[in-house]
Amino acid sequence: MRLILLGSPGAGKGTQAKLISAKFGIPNISTGDILRENIRQGTELGKKVKDCLERGDLVPDDTILEIIDARLKQDDCHKGFILDGFPRTVAQADGLDHLLKRGGIALSVVVALVTDPEALVRRLSSRHTCRNCGADYNAQGAAVPERCTRCGGIVDQRDDDKEETVRYRLEVYQKQTAPLIRFYEETGQLRRVDGMASVETVFQAIVGELA
Repeated sequence: MRLILLGSPGAGKGTQAKLISAKFGIPNISTGDILRENIRQGTELGKKVKDCLERGDLVPDDTILEIIDARLKQDDCHKGFILDGFPRTVAQADGLDHLLKRGGIALSVVVALVTDPEALVRRLSSRHTCRNCGADYNAQGAAVPERCTRCGGIVDQRDDDKEETVRYRLEVYQKQTAPLIRFYEETGQLRRVDGMASVETVFQAIVGELA
């Protein structure tokens, strides 16, 4: 199974990708996680993309495609994979199509999580994250601890989760990423799922599309 999850920032792609990965035993490939880990480690790639992510801009296509190409060649992708947060532009989708064809790989389905922008602003701008292990805490439901209850790391708000950056990220999505919906509609691979439902309801809806 080879799946792409589409959706705006905060749509829940990461959560659903982890659930699907566990159910089907295929790797969840998150370009965001890969980039943030490189930033945390201070690698050359991390230094290259840090400013882009903090502004809410998209990382250059050639950089992302290089990362994806290398990741898909790893052994754990032979049975399938989930692409979470990639592609983000039609140009990236074209690049991915060339990579897959070169490797003799065919996509199974593309799932788009349909969401409400204002609800996403509230959801994302209330999110705080552990600097050490990445655990998420939501300020909407309860007080956010200063220290992570999982590992004891410092909990604060990432720059790309601040409200002004969230709104900018959503604008970027609408301009550059939303056209992917039309792109994959034309291939006949697109399936829409209500991303504002509960995590379990969304998960079951996605699994239904994979049957």
